[in-house]
Amino acid sequence: MIAIDNVLVSDELVKEQFVCDLTKCKGACCVEGDCGAPLTGAETIILAEIYPKIKPYLTPDFIKEIDVQGTHTTEKEHGYVTPTINGGICVYGLIDATGNVTCGIEKAWKAGITDFQKPISCHLFPVRITEYETYDAVNYEPRADLCSPACQLGKRLKVPVYQFLKDSLIRKYGEEFYKALDAAANNYEWQY
Repeated sequence: MIAIDNVLVSDELVKEQFVCDLTKCKGACCVEGDCGAPLTGAETIILAEIYPKIKPYLTPDFIKEIDVQGTHTTEKEHGYVTPTINGGICVYGLIDATGNVTCGIEKAWKAGITDFQKPISCHLFPVRITEYETYDAVNYEPRADLCSPACQLGKRLKVPVYQFLKDSLIRKYGEEFYKALDAAANNYEWQY
């Protein structure tokens, strides 16, 4: 475990390798799971506020589902989550011509329509954060079958999980946190 301020980072973020391979998984992380993507309370407010801006980037069927469920829902185990279609694809998901699932929220962000990129849980996947009263636990939790191509690509390219997730870790915890994590990783025995 690597401790940085009030954040405990699993050694796996440094030891394991990971690089998303969208050509193989097709963005199935936006489709498969127990529920929609976990959201913070602040993100539920942001989604409600930016929904009119991102709506043009979403499909009509998914817009109808948001009209029924709202811009977020709650789930017993995970709290606030994005709505899904029949327990499958996230309502903010888009399926492109090649069958890849991308994010309508992120598409609007890339177009400069909003400055909210996407939920942090999506940006950090396959890392999950559990927030406790006095600290955060940051754990690497790839899905065995779904993430197998990403684990293989990461090993082939020799990219540690934390490096693959640099932008999202900085977004969540800041530049100084990432620098401290990188320094700790470079001092461990498992250097590549």
